[in-house]
Amino acid sequence: MSERVIRENGLDIATQAFGDPAHAPVLLIMGAMASMLWWPQEFCERLAGRDRYVIRYDNRDTGRSTKYPPGHPPYTSDDLVDDAIRVLDGHGIPAAHLVGMSGGGVTAQIAALKHPSRVLSLTAIGSTPLGADTSSLPRSSDAYRRHSAAGERVDWSDRTQVIDDLVEDARITTGAARPFDEARFREFIARDYDRAGGYESGLNHFLMSVGDEWKGRLHELKAPLLVIHGTADPLFPLEHGLALSDAVAGATLVRIEGGGHELHQADWDTIIGAIVDHTGAG
Repeated sequence: MSERVIRENGLDIATQAFGDPAHAPVLLIMGAMASMLWWPQEFCERLAGRDRYVIRYDNRDTGRSTKYPPGHPPYTSDDLVDDAIRVLDGHGIPAAHLVGMSGGGVTAQIAALKHPSRVLSLTAIGSTPLGADTSSLPRSSDAYRRHSAAGERVDWSDRTQVIDDLVEDARITTGAARPFDEARFREFIARDYDRAGGYESGLNHFLMSVGDEWKGRLHELKAPLLVIHGTADPLFPLEHGLALSDAVAGATLVRIEGGGHELHQADWDTIIGAIVDHTGAG
């Protein structure tokens, strides 16, 4: 594993790369409030071991990338998209296969529309269709919505409260068919919290503006699309993945039976295998 900080006009983006740069490049984009550590190192190493050059990075306001005062994000969703391209530029990569998880899947969808020459293929894991009317699709589970509402009472400057809240979040988003290892998650979240110096700035991801220019444009997507979705996802129920795959001609859908809104180790072989098949030799 190698580390590099991409610096441009006062913006720092922390990155890590795995594997041989001569292999097909795969850029991993995580969702809201999540640093690159939410792509587990072993997952990245296994994917790199399948002849892929894997890069993960900290979004703005997460991990060791640039942070801004909580409540005042000076950026939009399009800026996060351009950050992905900055990471490719910083690693000297003209085009890559993009893999986005949750909100990172939406970022990857915009990137494929905004920068089509830089995107070889697109994989969206546990995501939802960009710019589509999702009002007819199932909402998040009752348990998840209750937990989210309770999050408004969390003191995000209090390390103990934040870790407790995110451990419970992880418990709820784990698929019912998967074991939940509370001790492992608590250790991981504490480590991620300390590495980032707190999570308060990450809340900015829920406040940034999202433009309307991408609404109704998924049919324009040229990059081959793979959708991977847990059948028991409580945040974006399976119907969101179905709607995304239906919106793009030729898209492939892989269901993770019993999977939640997660990258559960029990599903890594299936997920990695699907990504490798989708990204082919290029």
